[in-house]
Amino acid sequence: MHASVCDFIIDCVQNSIEANAEEILLFLYESTDDFSIKIIDNGAGMTDEEVQNAVDPFYTDGSKHKERKVGLGIPFMIQSVEQVSGKWAINSKKGRGTELSFNFPLNNIDTPPIGDISGMLLQVLMFDGDFELKFDRVLVRDSSELKYTISRLELKEVLGDLNSADSLILAKQYLRSQEEDLIEGDS
Repeated sequence: MHASVCDFIIDCVQNSIEANAEEILLFLYESTDDFSIKIIDNGAGMTDEEVQNAVDPFYTDGSKHKERKVGLGIPFMIQSVEQVSGKWAINSKKGRGTELSFNFPLNNIDTPPIGDISGMLLQVLMFDGDFELKFDRVLVRDSSELKYTISRLELKEVLGDLNSADSLILAKQYLRSQEEDLIEGDS
């Protein structure tokens, strides 16, 4: 079950990787009222019919997850977004990629907690595969905009294998420091 918005993000990025995306752009935009997510990939993409199937909790073609009878990641995200009057959209072109966006109003009591952003980012950076993930995080408060950007390829260039214990510790510290600096800059 998805306990936080970060759980939805992990699920959606994993979909991009499984669609053989070579480049994934992940944008998180947070204001005092809204938390918005956009994921753009250059993976396999989907036809209109495949998009309709992706949002249907009772559809599976049996090829992606042979042991499952249904695919619930995107339908759970849609249900959670709609429950709090948020918005979502999926735009996809077969052979060209997919753009998924969704947002949660932060003033709704039923909006799930955002979760651990640096922990989520570490997890998606560690997914297997030869892909680039570029992450843009923006925090807007009053008239100021605070942000940071992470590139998976740049991290791997500096740290090496992101699955080694030493690299993992350094990556975790770095990602936490970026998020802490952003939040401290907001104070």
